[in-house]
Amino acid sequence: MMPNNYNSFDEIDNQLKILSLQKQIYKEHIKLNIKSSKNSLSAINIKSEFKSALQEQVLTFIINNLIKKFK
Repeated sequence: MMPNNYNSFDEIDNQLKILSLQKQIYKEHIKLNIKSSKNSLSAINIKSEFKSALQEQVLTFIINNLIKKFK
């Protein structure tokens, strides 16, 4: 938390350095999140997610039809 009153220019400079470092950390965090998001949205990942969902739907359909058939 920033102090409301400063007693010297050194205190102000220190607070400005802290804020600058925090800003750099936030920027790097955002870059990392963007990179992670791009990787998770890559064509290979989307393809594998679609394939898994399709397989699940097909298996559900087959199982439901087998159950109806043997009733």
